[in-house]
Amino acid sequence: MEAPHPDPDAERMLAFRAGDAEAFDQLFERWAGPLLRYLERMVGDVGTAEELVQESFLRVHGARDRYEPRARFSTFLYRIATNLALNELKRPRRRAPHAPAEVVLLRSSEPGPDQRLATRRSQAQLAAALDELPERQRIALWLTAAEGCSQREVAEVLETSEQSVKALVHRARTSLLGRMPGASDGSGAQAPARKPRRST
Repeated sequence: MEAPHPDPDAERMLAFRAGDAEAFDQLFERWAGPLLRYLERMVGDVGTAEELVQESFLRVHGARDRYEPRARFSTFLYRIATNLALNELKRPRRRAPHAPAEVVLLRSSEPGPDQRLATRRSQAQLAAALDELPERQRIALWLTAAEGCSQREVAEVLETSEQSVKALVHRARTSLLGRMPGASDGSGAQAPARKPRRST
């Protein structure tokens, strides 16, 4: 009998491997939203992102019999989604324009009209600057800053070393700070704020 895995989502995947179809539904309900947000940020089009979410979970479903919890389930899922996104970005057609994805900025709790306008402009500038980053830098920065993944988890997603992820994130932040008017290197106020992991 297998020992319980510390990741509840890995346990759900193991339950699905054992024949519990409801466990797969639970994984989809838990991760479809975050994955859609991530993929929309990567490919720049919500319709394409929705298709990639479906394809990601189809691949998870197809991997049921050979699944082994060597990493967190989220790492396994994001690696599949990232590979699909990178393949999509290699297609010759141009990406469709899109509205900026959610970007969390550091600001006062009760901003006035002028500050709200400045924040909206900063969000648009940041979204545009994110889109101009090289793909691996954008992935590394978004997963660490917006999704709260550790450098180890991002290294597993990108199939590289933690040191490489650290360098990718540093270059991405440096590039963003250079593109944002009035950005200060100390606070990183125009960079996406790290979100805590969701508790289960």
